[in-house]
Amino acid sequence: MLRYLFLAVIALYLTAILFPQLNINLIISILCMTIVASTLFFVKRFVRVFGLIFLTLGIIMLVNSEAGVKEYIISFGPMLNLLSLFALIPILALPIKLGHYADGIQNAIRQKVKTSGQLYMMTSGISYFLSCFMNLATLPMTYYSIKPSVGLFPLKNKERFMSRAVTHGFAMPLLWAPVTPIVGIVIEMTGVSWGAMLPYLIPLSVLGLCIDWIMGVVISARRPDRYNKAFAGNETAAALDTHENKGSYSKLLHILGAIFLFNVTISFIEKQFQLSFLVLVTLLVIPFAFLWCLFLGESKGFALGLKEHFQTHLFKMKDQFFIFLSAGFFISAVNYSKTDQLFNGWITSIKDFIGIEIFIVILPLVPLALAFTGLHPAVGLALMAEALDPASLNIAPEILTVSMLGGAVSALLMGPYNATIGLMANIVKDNPFKVSNWNAPFTFTYIGLLMVFLVVLQIINL
Repeated sequence: MLRYLFLAVIALYLTAILFPQLNINLIISILCMTIVASTLFFVKRFVRVFGLIFLTLGIIMLVNSEAGVKEYIISFGPMLNLLSLFALIPILALPIKLGHYADGIQNAIRQKVKTSGQLYMMTSGISYFLSCFMNLATLPMTYYSIKPSVGLFPLKNKERFMSRAVTHGFAMPLLWAPVTPIVGIVIEMTGVSWGAMLPYLIPLSVLGLCIDWIMGVVISARRPDRYNKAFAGNETAAALDTHENKGSYSKLLHILGAIFLFNVTISFIEKQFQLSFLVLVTLLVIPFAFLWCLFLGESKGFALGLKEHFQTHLFKMKDQFFIFLSAGFFISAVNYSKTDQLFNGWITSIKDFIGIEIFIVILPLVPLALAFTGLHPAVGLALMAEALDPASLNIAPEILTVSMLGGAVSALLMGPYNATIGLMANIVKDNPFKVSNWNAPFTFTYIGLLMVFLVVLQIINL
């Protein structure tokens, strides 16, 4: 039942965006309200608590604003853009799986990696590139592709090694990758062009990856970690198989080419059509994944994978539907009651008191702090978006975009309650707080880099 409700509301939402003349927003809001009521007792306890807080505060604001029944109903619906993206983005993992790209990754490792430092860089780098497409599916795919090679090195804590390399590489593209919900939220909030922001976001992302590599190599240099004879034998055998070598590199080139093509397509369409950035990416997911599978000769496999996705993945999203729709109701109530203007006034006063430079520098710490309360970074950013108006704050939208996205990435790296840390903790069979602590040195180094980057942008008056 819930699966069909989720699918129906997403389909109707996208239809309403493409054909606004149908005027079906009230039906969508009724479905959203039904979903919130239906999932209330099926979600995790802390998700239920946060959702009820959002709903209660929203109702209080609407009551004080003397809203009518219709206002209560139509207040449900915001955040469907995010939920649609969350629901469809995993489909991009289908060509990665059907093309057996993990085999190519393992072959490349056997051929090139000789030290644990090199292994760390390759693991982090592969995680970086897969993250541009696969979102959370990057974590298990990278981990299980690399794990067989880790045992060939004398690492003291193999799980910590893998966890850090995979999550650090995974987090860096989240600054700019169009498949990332937080990118869409901030782009829509600040009103900047995604394509115009890439010259600022990609260098920051690459700098973060380079710092991760440097830290990984420095740590590995403290111990003798040359690969053992068994590994050398595997490498020699792999090197002799030239056909296998070519296959490995061609698979990696497929991924790089697909990433480039996907981003160019989005950048082009963004300039041609007046569509929401989040909706644009959502609409491109299925046709792009299908064409990639068609190129691989796996059209039948794509059809089966798509059917399985809608049968299994949507039901697993019940927590996300409940918390995001509840947060959306709260945001609608904030707007209707004009509370957003009050929040923006407070924030402007704080900015004027401490100075714009300090305000910009500490702003990225807000999403990180919210992550430790249990809020998903996407929800935290959506709430911040209602209280931050670049024009009234007198901050360049580009700087605000970099600041908020950078802060959200740090939240994904360390927030013990978010899906990134939770999934990684399940993979390495450890608790989320330990995984969060493993990421602390890099996260704080990255935050330092982000603060310097923001100060430089402010000085040159971006």
